[in-house]
Amino acid sequence: MQGAEIFIESLLAEGVDTIFGHPGGAILPINDALYSGRIRHILTRHEQGAVHMAEGYARATGRPGVVLVTSGPGGTNVVTGLADAFMDSTPIVVFTGQVPTGVIGNDAFQEADIVGITRSCTKHNYLVRDVKDLARTIKEAFYIAASGRPGPVLVDIPKDVANASTDFSYPDSVDIRGYRPTTLGHAGQIRRAAEMLAAAERPVIYAGGGVIHSEAAAELHELGEFAATPVTNTLMGLGGFPGRHDLWLGMLGMHGTYTANMAMDQADLVIAVGARFDDRVTGNLEEFCVGAEFIHIDIDPSSIGKNIPVTLPIVGDVKMCLQRLLKELRAMEGKDWYAAHASWLTQIAEWQRDFPLLYEQDPDGELMPQYVCEQIYEVTAGEAIITTEVGQHQMWAAQFYHFMKPRHFITSGGLGTMGYGFPAAIGAQIAYPDRTVIDIAGDGSFQMNVQELATAVQYDLPVIVAILNNHSLGMVRQWQQFFYEGRYADTSLEVSPDYVKLAEAYGAVGLRATKPDEVRPALEEAIRLRRPVVLDFVVKMTENVFPMIPTGGSIKDMLLA
Repeated sequence: MQGAEIFIESLLAEGVDTIFGHPGGAILPINDALYSGRIRHILTRHEQGAVHMAEGYARATGRPGVVLVTSGPGGTNVVTGLADAFMDSTPIVVFTGQVPTGVIGNDAFQEADIVGITRSCTKHNYLVRDVKDLARTIKEAFYIAASGRPGPVLVDIPKDVANASTDFSYPDSVDIRGYRPTTLGHAGQIRRAAEMLAAAERPVIYAGGGVIHSEAAAELHELGEFAATPVTNTLMGLGGFPGRHDLWLGMLGMHGTYTANMAMDQADLVIAVGARFDDRVTGNLEEFCVGAEFIHIDIDPSSIGKNIPVTLPIVGDVKMCLQRLLKELRAMEGKDWYAAHASWLTQIAEWQRDFPLLYEQDPDGELMPQYVCEQIYEVTAGEAIITTEVGQHQMWAAQFYHFMKPRHFITSGGLGTMGYGFPAAIGAQIAYPDRTVIDIAGDGSFQMNVQELATAVQYDLPVIVAILNNHSLGMVRQWQQFFYEGRYADTSLEVSPDYVKLAEAYGAVGLRATKPDEVRPALEEAIRLRRPVVLDFVVKMTENVFPMIPTGGSIKDMLLA
């Protein structure tokens, strides 16, 4: 077979049904092989959009997303998406075309050292120099992307390798020396974790995106209820524990709830599950949970102890470790967990009652962004797949849409990539064509990949974009208000398109709401249409996200209003 045909057969062996990409000269042999239609190719309008679509597909399904782009600028345009996937542990495999091997290094047309460029933002990458290595390389790429701590893998395929021929044989398994992720967790450490939890008076489970990657939401739910232990989620972990549960504290961190942050600050034991103690969660490290011991469960050993000294490290797959931890806890007969934690749960209930998330919506006043997020939750009954861009709207979505299930919330966490949410929504919609998928967007972020409206229209994808339009780069503006004496440098978006007309120009539907009583009808109409829809919700420009922890502050130093 030719290399291009080997590429198709290898992806079919991996169960791939969709590729997101953009063609070009160096990758044309593979695009030609895709013409057979055995694998669906989604033509995006920009390579960055292609990677974010693959991320959305991966985050919605748990399966690796796949990208195919050409050499040179095709490769460099995927770097932001690779860095985003690397930070958020999203399994994707990106294939780039490359100039023929004989001219690599000669500054050939559309040549770029994409392997060198992406070495720091991929889990691993390859340059395939011989067609005989292509099938094995693809097998390894998918294995590395999806195993251990998931992440992006890049495979660079020179044009002559795609055209060359060899006998095709796809490997049945992978054996990579030096790469054998630990999954089970140390039995003695898990037993010690059970003992520490049993001895704690004020425990908190701090759960991150690793719970979702590991498909461990059911185990987390059971652990919280069995041990009467409250749970807080990171932004990436939302949906890993039911957002309406009595034991749920809300999201923690810079824009987390008062209850979650105070519970963390007052805890005597923090059980970190699939989380990495990033700076948006911890605030000032020296003042973070100073009275607590830490248990850290994570499949990535390099994440344990990186930011916070850990009392008890457990390296392993979150799902497997929680299953074994639950077994140890059940063996402790006679313990009344709710009685043991009664005073702690009473304190938490008081915080929940006295410091809820608040905003005021005047029926005749300016439209509040929080109100829009609440209406999206109510209209969809919490069953939609929600994606977001990055900024104030992202935080309001996290606060006011109650995520009850994993893989219902898809956002850019670690890298904070504006322009992420809309293409990610397209990827999720392709994965689940019958589901309601809504991108809660900001007017600044949406414009960064607005060209993918053409992709949504071309493939008849009923993605809904709900723009919280405050005519500004809202989060930056908020920081300028509080910490730069109101000098609003370069944050005004007063010169912006008419989003209704823009949607119509692409062949989508555009709707606008400026008053509270217009929000629900607009949402219901958008869902009813089953077409690409852009909703322009014109909201109050000066509304800010609270709570808020200033840079350098501890998690208890919250600005509440």
